[in-house]
Amino acid sequence: MTYAVSQDLVDRFGSTELEQLTDRTNVPPSTIDAVVVGRALADADGMIDGYIGKQYSLPLTVVPPILVKIAADLARYFLHGEAADKDSIVTRNYNNAIAWLINVSKGLVAIDDGGALPEQAGGGAIKTSAPNRVFTRDSLKGF
Repeated sequence: MTYAVSQDLVDRFGSTELEQLTDRTNVPPSTIDAVVVGRALADADGMIDGYIGKQYSLPLTVVPPILVKIAADLARYFLHGEAADKDSIVTRNYNNAIAWLINVSKGLVAIDDGGALPEQAGGGAIKTSAPNRVFTRDSLKGF
């Protein structure tokens, strides 16, 4: 399942950044290499599936907007590769995305997967039955 597409990266980070990260043939960079972007997005999708697959059945019927952001942040980090500075916004967003995915995999954060919610138990009375008591105040009088 694809969580984000190339246009999502352009909308979030701008075409100039994507041209600089992906165009390996033109100097100066002038085009976005769809193969490089596609590989980064596929890597991001695989990582997301690895985390959320512990709590949700895949593929999700609906992609929540937060997963588009998570996929975009992961793909951006993958595009930067080793050039990503450990104190940069790119690395910070990547680390936040991983932390969020870990919380999803632990069940601490829920996402709307588009599935039907389970019915809540409710209504009705509780019925119990038990044998008569063997020891009562009267039967233990004198002990």
